[in-house]
Amino acid sequence: ALIGNPTVWSLLPSVDVLVFGLGGMDTLPSPLPTYLRQGIRYLRPNALRRKVRSAYQASQPMLARLLRGRPVALPPRLTVDYLDRCLLGIRSIRPELPAVAALPSVHRARSYGYVHTGHAPGTRAIADWGARRGVPLIDLPALVGEHVRTGAGNPDGMHWGWSAHRIVGEAFAMAIKNLLATD
Repeated sequence: ALIGNPTVWSLLPSVDVLVFGLGGMDTLPSPLPTYLRQGIRYLRPNALRRKVRSAYQASQPMLARLLRGRPVALPPRLTVDYLDRCLLGIRSIRPELPAVAALPSVHRARSYGYVHTGHAPGTRAIADWGARRGVPLIDLPALVGEHVRTGAGNPDGMHWGWSAHRIVGEAFAMAIKNLLATD
């Protein structure tokens, strides 16, 4: 929203805490470069677009395993650069604004070949960024890992069920409460 919706900036004077909700998909295997994958939606005619999308979705799990989860959707250094630019941009206007973010979640998705080798490097990079910038991080794998691994969430192996959403919401609420208490 910070980049795609300029009206967000007009809300900054009334914001109490900046909550980062990004980076979770960055660690996933992406054998096809992001610009090509996202460009599929622009293919015409529609029948061609559907065939290309179906071929990509069919090949994604095999390619993720074959390439051992590399490349990832966004390299960790670029995720951190994006987080940093967002944080520093907002703090140039509101230097005192507290922020909270999250470590990338885990998955057990067939659509990604059950591969997630990008998770550890992405998590390390975001954890280092959070420590360097003083941004507390919600440990999503600790909160929802068992939920995801046991199949308690969505059958796709990526999306959480209601109970996990509640746990994560409560963790963010507590982090926000703590940030506001120190203000």
